[in-house]
Amino acid sequence: MAEKKFQSLTEYCKFPEAEMKRRALEFYAEMMRRRTVRSFSDQPVDRNIIEICLRAASTAPSGANQQPWSFIVVSDHAVKREIREAAEKIEKEFYSKKATEKWVNALEHLGTFPSKPFLETAPYLIAIFSQLYSYSASGEKKKHYYVSESVGIATGMLITGLHHAGLVSLTYTPSKMRFLNKILSRPLNEKPYMILVVGYPSEDALVPAIQKKPLEEIAEFV
Repeated sequence: MAEKKFQSLTEYCKFPEAEMKRRALEFYAEMMRRRTVRSFSDQPVDRNIIEICLRAASTAPSGANQQPWSFIVVSDHAVKREIREAAEKIEKEFYSKKATEKWVNALEHLGTFPSKPFLETAPYLIAIFSQLYSYSASGEKKKHYYVSESVGIATGMLITGLHHAGLVSLTYTPSKMRFLNKILSRPLNEKPYMILVVGYPSEDALVPAIQKKPLEEIAEFV
C-alpha cells in the first residue's frame, strides 16, 4: 500500500464574521451580473486570460483527486467552422423530430435555434471532455470515480472565473457530441461533456428577461 502523505493546511485564511458577510455579498452581487449570451463579438481575447481561468478550474475537487477532465481550447477558424457544421447538422435533426417538441417549446423563451453562428464568431470554444478512465504508466486501465460530478464542479468554476475576468460564456450541449472526438482527435476514454463558448458579447447582444428562484424555493435549513 502506498504511503499516505499529508501536509499542513497553510493557505486557509480566516476572516472576521463581518468581513465574511461582506465578501459573500460582493460575490453574490457579481454572480448576479453573470448572464449566458448567444451573440458574441469576434474581438480577440488574450490567450493568457483563458489559461489563467483554466488553471483556476483545475483546482476543483474531484473524486479520488483523479481530475478526470480535459479542456480543448479551439481558436482556429477552420476547426470552429467544422464544429459548427457538425453541430448544426445534429441540431436540424433534433428540431425536426416530433418527439422533442416539448423540449423545443421549453427552450423557446431562451431564443435557441438550429443555427449556431456563435460557434464561429466567438474567439474561443472550450470543448470539455470527461475522462471515463485512464491508464497507468504500466498500461493498466484505471477506473475514474464521480466523473460527472467532478467535471461539473470544474466547469462551474471555469464559468465563474471567465465571468470574473470580464468575459461572457455560453454552455452548449448538442444532443449528440461524439463528433468532437473525431474533429479534435480525442481518445475513446474521453466523453464530450460540453462546449463552452467564450468571448465578449456583441454590441447588440440581448438576453432573456428571466428571474432566478428565491432562496426559499431552492434551499431548506433543518
